[in-house]
Amino acid sequence: MLVHPRFDPVAISLGPVSIHWYGLMYLAAFALFMGLGRVHARRRPDLGWEGRHIDDLLFYGMLGVIVGGRLGEVLFFQPAYYFANPLEIVKIWKGGMSFHGGFLGVLAAMWLYGRTHARHFWEITDFIAPLVPIGLALGRIGNFINGELWGRPAPAELPWAMIFPWVDELPRHPSQLYQAAGEGLLLFVILWLFAARPRATGAVSAAFLAGYGLLRFVAEFFRTPDPGIFGTLSLGLSTAQWLCVPMIVIGAVMLARTRAR
Repeated sequence: MLVHPRFDPVAISLGPVSIHWYGLMYLAAFALFMGLGRVHARRRPDLGWEGRHIDDLLFYGMLGVIVGGRLGEVLFFQPAYYFANPLEIVKIWKGGMSFHGGFLGVLAAMWLYGRTHARHFWEITDFIAPLVPIGLALGRIGNFINGELWGRPAPAELPWAMIFPWVDELPRHPSQLYQAAGEGLLLFVILWLFAARPRATGAVSAAFLAGYGLLRFVAEFFRTPDPGIFGTLSLGLSTAQWLCVPMIVIGAVMLARTRAR
């Protein structure tokens, strides 16, 4: 059995300025987006993307992730807390970013990019889909360092069961690392290989929707559910799981339609 090492969430302190690990994870995610985007553009020159386009995509995407992710956390998961403490909303370096909110924010940002650069929406999302999971993995590692989003109680004989002392003395699943491995690394490998060959428009986006939705749905069985605006709903599923259901359904339908084309 393991005990969480209780990392200091502050990576670097320079006088009054503190740089948090969580923020560094986001910076690393954005840097990898640029690097992987250029590699993807070179291996698929038929898609017509260049470095300057990827830089623009990153700018739009950053706005979507940060604004959407924070608003999603506020509105979907902890509205009572943030409405009682409105100044906490801007303190994103403390953690608390909703994937589903960030996902909607990125979709809105990509739609806006397409409108201003005359690019088809699915053409954009097909290109960025394989670049996203590595960033998700880094975000979950940031959650682990912060000691947040801990797992459900686990059997004591599980070799990697972990105690989070500030929660209780129960062995728990290190669900942050499960999600980093599943929604992050595994999904990245799947999408990176899937996007290496020409696909029907929307197919890579559909694979991301279905893949992320399914992997997150499964991971939630090992993670202590966030309170959510609905709490634990029918069938004992969490708010996050119910938010994943339309992703799985829409992704599966889109994949079936692209295969038919």
